[in-house]
Amino acid sequence: MSTKDAKTFAQQAQGTVQDAANSLGKAAQQGVNQVTDAGQKVVDQTCKVVKEGIDKATEQAGNTVSGLEKKLGLKK
Repeated sequence: MSTKDAKTFAQQAQGTVQDAANSLGKAAQQGVNQVTDAGQKVVDQTCKVVKEGIDKATEQAGNTVSGLEKKLGLKK
């Protein structure tokens, strides 16, 4: 193998390694993005459930207070 052939081969090998590293980097970033998106969905869903629970508890408390006011004659 001539020096020129060896140099060309080395350049091709380096290019192949760089392409593989770039592909690995992209795959890793996609994995991170998917985990981040999934985590955000969990946070969003948790916030929604908590808000619905608070809204329901607030409504029930309001109804209870209103019922007590009526029973005590404070409200008609």
